[in-house]
Amino acid sequence: MRLLKRPLIRELNNFIVDYPTPSNLSYWWNFGFIAAFCLITQIVTGIFLAMHYTPHVDLAFISVEHIMRDVNYGWLMRYIHANGASMFFIAVYIHMFRGLYYGSYASPREFLWIIGVIILLIMILTAFMGYVLPWGQMSFWGATVITNLASAVPYIGEHIVHWLWGGFSVDNATLNRFFSLHYLLPFVIAGLVGLHLVVLHEDGSNNPLGIDSKVDKVPFYPYYYVKDLFGIVVFGLFFSVFVFFYPNLLGHPDNYIEANPLVTPPHIVPEWYFLPFYAILRSIPNKLLGVVAMLVSILILIALPFLNTSEIRSSQFRPIHRKLFWLFFVDCVILGWIGGNVPETPYLEIGQIATVFYFAYFLVFIPVLGKLETYLLGLDTNQYKKHLIK
Repeated sequence: MRLLKRPLIRELNNFIVDYPTPSNLSYWWNFGFIAAFCLITQIVTGIFLAMHYTPHVDLAFISVEHIMRDVNYGWLMRYIHANGASMFFIAVYIHMFRGLYYGSYASPREFLWIIGVIILLIMILTAFMGYVLPWGQMSFWGATVITNLASAVPYIGEHIVHWLWGGFSVDNATLNRFFSLHYLLPFVIAGLVGLHLVVLHEDGSNNPLGIDSKVDKVPFYPYYYVKDLFGIVVFGLFFSVFVFFYPNLLGHPDNYIEANPLVTPPHIVPEWYFLPFYAILRSIPNKLLGVVAMLVSILILIALPFLNTSEIRSSQFRPIHRKLFWLFFVDCVILGWIGGNVPETPYLEIGQIATVFYFAYFLVFIPVLGKLETYLLGLDTNQYKKHLIK
């Protein structure tokens, strides 16, 4: 007990042992812990892979094959790292969809939600740069296409592209800076995750009912500690199926061909977790507007706490929003499917309809529905306060 009185130990104990947690959390709340586990896995495997990787256009592809063939358990490290990125995004996307469903973005957790969206943005940048490092065909041409999007910026677009490349094409300078940033950014994410947890502990966790209670709490350990461990084991089994049985299922076969600037792949597609945003980009014919729409599709999540007008957090008590939420989920799946197909009829038209619904959900349905619910249920807090004063 004397040890618990030490300043650092006391803070850690309050943070991860005695932290008061709502007693009714479901397994959907496991995915924050699972995402943290995936982040640690990515950092550890990434450090070991960096010991054997060579960030040079003539040696990068060979060094990856060297890791696979000559380094002890190099194949395991690479497959864990490659599939771990997908697992990380799965955990984070589920974590965010749960937040959307149960209103975890609503007051007083706006800052918590905004930090989460910033983490997602840096994850996307990190994953994109990591996809370039094997220096296969899809790596090279994916880097060329995505960095070229900066050319849509009026007047200075071409200068930005050359600055990103470090030259006049995707070359050795590009690969070196991508490797450097890919190594650095996971530690930035880890720092933001720490800040995310600090802010979480400030206002406490949300719960399926969306109602704050100072009384109905249980300590994190042992109750949710054991529950999270069970979630890690189940998720680990799911993860292991990909690592040991289908390690290349989520990748692209063209990336096993060394990068060749003279041969363009028939269909350039990003990783699956970028496909919804890629579909939004391609759904708008104008290049600049497409790039803006793609960026806004992510940044709009930051504005969500301020677009929300509902007095009720959880969708369990919002039947109309519950239906709209599942339509939004299906819409995101459709956008992912469209992003993986060629931009031609009918995929282009379906993508445009799905893009309109995506933005309508945030800019129309959420603000209007909150006002409608407040009116129909008589939940206008200002009117209620006036009634109390009288």
